[in-house]
Amino acid sequence: MITFSNKFPAILATVAATLAIHSGLAQAQQVLRVSAIPDEAPTELQRKFKPLGSYLEKKLGMKVEFTPVTDYAASVEGLINHKLDMVWFGGFTFVQANVRSGGKIVPLVQREEDTKFRSVFVTTSKDINQLSDLKGKNFTFGSESSTSGHLMPRYYLLAAKINPDTDMKRIAFSGAHDATVAAVAGGKVDAGTLNISVWEKLVEAKKVDPSKVRVFYTTPGYYDYNWSVRADMNPVVRKKLTDAFLALDPSTPEGKEILELQRATKFIPTKAENYKDIEAAARDAKLLK
Repeated sequence: MITFSNKFPAILATVAATLAIHSGLAQAQQVLRVSAIPDEAPTELQRKFKPLGSYLEKKLGMKVEFTPVTDYAASVEGLINHKLDMVWFGGFTFVQANVRSGGKIVPLVQREEDTKFRSVFVTTSKDINQLSDLKGKNFTFGSESSTSGHLMPRYYLLAAKINPDTDMKRIAFSGAHDATVAAVAGGKVDAGTLNISVWEKLVEAKKVDPSKVRVFYTTPGYYDYNWSVRADMNPVVRKKLTDAFLALDPSTPEGKEILELQRATKFIPTKAENYKDIEAAARDAKLLK
């Protein structure tokens, strides 16, 4: 004989509540709001994201919107304050977001290339051939919050016993990697630094002449860019996002286009612990408050 526990109504109520919560989450998450640190021109960031956005819409079954931000800080605050759902951060910006949020911002995936990312130092001057030659020169970083355009180049300058603030004639911040190249090419500064990915892209697109603007120093590798989300993101959406990035395949036309625009061979999972060295470098340079 089948018997029924008097707990059954309570179990049904719990199941119903759980289903209601998941239904509410699904209804609330109709749009995935995405942005990226403005390390390139807004039009270029949107161009690079468009095919990826269309791909994510298909994989997630929801609308994906890309919203450019005016500066690095806006990308951090937007994600922390629930105005954005996913952001393309540089390593340093991720560290800032993670610290600022008390660990509530977490990295999702990164390009395989970001496990050993590098920065390049460029110049048009024949007198500059090594880092020590930068003493007494006019120099530009990218954005103050850029990992590859400021933090790590500064770290390697200091390791070479060159303090940009005291040993150089003048330092500037161009705001973006492509703007750094333009400043060097235009003679506004003697040298500058930017991430190697943007440099290679500009050379391939023939937007810079490497016989005139040349690389004279390349840094060792370090962890850099990642796609970050809030730790409280709907776990179903979070898993779908992760799976979508990991499924990108360069052997398919769609995957090839997306990966090439993202300057990636593939995406891989990542974790906050990978960025501890960047956090330490930022604290040593007194750039992390």
